[in-house]
Amino acid sequence: MKKQIRISGFIIIIFFICVPGLKAQEGGTGLGIMLGEPTGISFKTWISGSSAIDAGLSWSFPAPGAFHSHIDYLWHNFNIIRMNEGKLPLYLGLGGRARITGNDVILGARVPIGMAYIFAEDRLDVFLELVPVMNLVPGIDFDFGGAVGIRYFFIRKS
Repeated sequence: MKKQIRISGFIIIIFFICVPGLKAQEGGTGLGIMLGEPTGISFKTWISGSSAIDAGLSWSFPAPGAFHSHIDYLWHNFNIIRMNEGKLPLYLGLGGRARITGNDVILGARVPIGMAYIFAEDRLDVFLELVPVMNLVPGIDFDFGGAVGIRYFFIRKS
């Protein structure tokens, strides 16, 4: 199992380092919804041609009454899957999560892996992501999340 994780990690790193010519969508900042674990509001803002900040405020279902928030730094690769219309980048990220249930606070590190279809007009994106999480506080534990969502980009880069 450890060998498979190392090989997968190596492949992901090579994938994002070796492929040149990354290009972002024209939209700068978007807001939308995500369904899954977690379910709630999704926010994304592009900070360069291949990177973005993604955040979410949501409800977490495995722990009844749990509030979930996260923020991630995402790296996108637009060259793996080419489309006639729109764009379909794959992305990898690193971020943090806080889950609050009653008086309990759980803090963890997230590694989102996903894809986002960006429509040709650069105003909408639809995404799918899987997210392994390593909880760090109050103790070390592993968790997993995933969501599908849609965002409307209301602020565009000039």
